[in-house]
Amino acid sequence: MSARTPENNAPHRAGFACFVGRPNAGKSTLTNALVGQKVAITSNRPQTTRHTVRGIVHREDAQLILVDTPGLHKPRTLLGERLNDVVRTTWAEVDVIGFCLPADQKLGPGDKFIIKELAGIKKTPKIAIITKTDLVASKTLAEQLLAVSRLGEELGFEWAEIVPVSAVKGDQVELLADLIAPLLPVSPPLYPEGDLTDEPEMVMVAELIREAALEGVRDELPHSIAVVVEEMLPREDRPADRPLLDIHANVYIERPSQKGIIIGPQGKRLKEVGTKSRKHIEALLGTPVYLDLHVKVAKDWQRDPKQLRKLGF
Repeated sequence: MSARTPENNAPHRAGFACFVGRPNAGKSTLTNALVGQKVAITSNRPQTTRHTVRGIVHREDAQLILVDTPGLHKPRTLLGERLNDVVRTTWAEVDVIGFCLPADQKLGPGDKFIIKELAGIKKTPKIAIITKTDLVASKTLAEQLLAVSRLGEELGFEWAEIVPVSAVKGDQVELLADLIAPLLPVSPPLYPEGDLTDEPEMVMVAELIREAALEGVRDELPHSIAVVVEEMLPREDRPADRPLLDIHANVYIERPSQKGIIIGPQGKRLKEVGTKSRKHIEALLGTPVYLDLHVKVAKDWQRDPKQLRKLGF
């Protein structure tokens, strides 16, 4: 396949870009806005992302493969250390790095720590992305743009671009894609037209269940939840025009005392988790689904290498 598009004879580009930033900087929401569909789970809780989800943006001139990494943070558990390793490995392998900084929060020690690490990656172009611009006045935004520009200078590197965006409103999301595309290597598309992610379906289904389980849980729970899809099988004896997919999944928590929080009185919370995630799963897979959820205890799994392996980390 030629790496040129017939329209204007400009070379077609394709490559990997990753969004980095401290937890809850808007990276997953931005990935979904660029792809135009939900491929990364979002939550208002930090450290929601645990897998590097790839979202694929198809354009006539380029294919952007977006790697959505977990937020870099000070690890307190073995899981935290592994997530940080994932981030650093990803940085070393991509063609463009986008540093996300929310417009409504001042540059903090966490941001400076990340930018310092980025300054050490010499060859990869870096774009500063000011997210959540819909939450601030233009004066605050201008101050943020200036602060991030100055910090780059202090650390001895220049941002390839500094772009303010609002993923929720869709402001300048297209412009961001326009600015990333020319920084990618000349290459034919790396994924078939129509592919939006290369995440296995079972992983995406597990993530959608985890997203629903994260909603409304008390503060001590978010990092304790892991979901594993045990099997996804088409129900036998169904007519071809009325298929049904049986999905059996386990929601793991770390302590028996957390079980009641997830299940809720008379199983009400778990039922809500099932109803909410089923809608998203059916939209993702394009078929009706029967979802069977069970809550299990995997004692202190975030600190136990054996349990982490079993849960896919």
